[in-house]
Formats: sequence, C-alpha cells, structure tokens
Amino acid sequence: MTYKEEFIKFMVDSGALTFGDFTLKSGRKAPYFINCGNYRTGAQLAKLGEFYADCIADNKIPVETLFGPAYKGIPLAVSAVIALGTKYGADVSYCFDRKEAKDHGEGGMFVGKKLSDNEKVIIIDDVMTSGKALRESVPKLKSAADVDITGMVITVDRMEKALDTELSAVQQAYIDFGVKVYSIVNINDIIKAIRDGIVEGKEYLEKMLKYREEYGAAE
Repeated sequence: MTYKEEFIKFMVDSGALTFGDFTLKSGRKAPYFINCGNYRTGAQLAKLGEFYADCIADNKIPVETLFGPAYKGIPLAVSAVIALGTKYGADVSYCFDRKEAKDHGEGGMFVGKKLSDNEKVIIIDDVMTSGKALRESVPKLKSAADVDITGMVITVDRMEKALDTELSAVQQAYIDFGVKVYSIVNINDIIKAIRDGIVEGKEYLEKMLKYREEYGAAE
C-alpha cells in the first residue's frame, strides 16, 4: 500500500474516519465523519506523526520549524517533528503558541524554537473547515518574526465548498494568505480506497459520490 492508503486504513482502524449518516456543523448531511480526537494512544500519535512526515517529504516542502497551533496542533507538531528526525534524519525545530502571553520568566507568546526572519515554517493542524487556525496563526507568527510560511499540513482535505463561496477552505487559504495547504489525503483518495477494497464502506460509496457532486469544490 502507498502511505496514503495506509493512512486511510489507519484512520478507519483508529475510529478517526467513520461512515454513516452525520449532521455536520454546517448543517449538511454527510455520509462520512472525521474525528481526530479519536487518536488517543502513544502508538497512534507516533504513527500519525510519521504520516505528517511522509507528506512533508513527499511534497518536498522546505522546513526548518514546525508550528503547532494551541491546543490541538501541539501534539501533532511534536509527533511530526520526532518522525522527521527518526524516519528522515531531518533535525527540525518546533514551537507552539500560548493562548495568553506569559508575563513572567522568559515571557512571550511562543514555546519552543525562537523564530527568526526568513525561517521556513510549516503549520501543522488536523483538518481545515473554515481556515480559522491558519487565519489566527499567520499574524501570530509574523508578529514574532518575518518568517517564511512554506505551507500548512493537515490530515484530510474534504475538498468541500464553504457555505458562502464556491471555493474550498484550502483554496480560499491560498487566496487570502498565499499559503499552500497540503493534506496527507483528500476525499478523492478516500473514495478510491473504498473502491479498491483498502477499507470497508462500499455501501456508502454512492452517497459519498453524490455528496461530493453536490458540495465538492472544483479541483
């Protein structure tokens, strides 16, 4: 299996990807649901970090530091930076932000690597729905230093139109911030994995294709 196929199977085995009938926050009725909160063990987190590292290496994204937006992005960035070192021999730094700036000790908004101008930074997050994490992260990072944000890596690109535009959140992010968002897999990869028997779910395939046709953003 490719790393993308392995990741889809990993999501299903971990309970992070399920099929059925779900009402999303947007109000849409979807035949699949992604819940990254179901990665709960050390082994799962270590494996998840490897998939992030695979995506970074596969897309040849330049990086010196991984940034994990608080709070969900913190363990993801830590797992990914470890995997980059152990699997790819890349000794990359990491940092994350505090929700409130610390006014004692070393102070500041960030923990970990102290950012510097032109530093190549990748933002690590789970999924992108509205682009809120990126929208909040970019000014925080730029306030610390004039960093070069070379990309954002997420687990799944739903490739789904937002409620008020024909563009997906990933497409809108590039227009708004000039930041390319890379995903380990996208919905088309998941549909193909079902077709190829990598994971169960063929009974939901027709619904997934219909949902993609109705709400999918143009590629």
